[in-house]
Amino acid sequence: MPVPPAQPAIIDGFAALAPHYDVVLCDVWGVVHNGVRAFDHACDALTRFRAGGGTVLLITNAPRPAGVVVRLLDKLEVPHAAYDGIVSSGDVTQDVMLARRDQRVFTIGPQRDLPTFTELGIKFAPAESADYVVCTGLFDDDRESPENYRELLMRLRQRNLFMVCANPDLVVERGERLVYCAGSIADLYASLGGEVLYAGKPHRPIYQTALAKAAAVRGAEPRLDRVLAIGDSVRTDLTGATGFGIDCLFVTAGIHAEELGGRDNPDAKLLASIFDDARIYPKAVTRRLVW
Repeated sequence: MPVPPAQPAIIDGFAALAPHYDVVLCDVWGVVHNGVRAFDHACDALTRFRAGGGTVLLITNAPRPAGVVVRLLDKLEVPHAAYDGIVSSGDVTQDVMLARRDQRVFTIGPQRDLPTFTELGIKFAPAESADYVVCTGLFDDDRESPENYRELLMRLRQRNLFMVCANPDLVVERGERLVYCAGSIADLYASLGGEVLYAGKPHRPIYQTALAKAAAVRGAEPRLDRVLAIGDSVRTDLTGATGFGIDCLFVTAGIHAEELGGRDNPDAKLLASIFDDARIYPKAVTRRLVW
């Protein structure tokens, strides 16, 4: 177990850390954009890192394949110069579904996610006759909470259906508010005794895929001590990086901003508390990803 530092260093800019790393695995939602607009300062920092010879892979729990994520980032005006590639939990989910091509799937999630699956030639079925479940989110994340799904999940559990969680995040920022994600549904299903495979962070497969892409870009496999994860979630980003054996730069102005006392001036004691509670610690802390 890591030895707790007295206090993770709070840095004003990424430039101080950048020379110590060759590869950055950067979270997207909450670090690079908030679902409504791109953060220019974050895009600039990643672009500068690449200009200095670094490689940037955006690693996201978005339940859509990388090609779809690129189009979403284009709409938010995230420049291509800020990253070398994207790895999404949607990519991992598609692999699982293709391996079960002969089975019928029941999906939980918004209508916008369905094209991701229909192009695979997968057979769909209602909850009463499906062979397994894929959860990409809530049907209506503007109005619903996980508790709205308890009865449905109990019926799925009675049939012992296996669930693939295409987005392990519990919540995500949309503008200035938080909305529930697929991870909140999957965690409730797991608490009812259901079997769940989490396709994204903090689990190893998405990191292994990202490092394989980084190796392809650089022409050699990167050393783990020269790889840095950047993210705003203790549960996914910090836990995933620590479990994989890489350093993490923790961004406070993301999903933990309110519980830390605000986006601009996080409370040091509250910050230390969330790391102590999780028993994991980042390499450093920054308010926002800036150069």
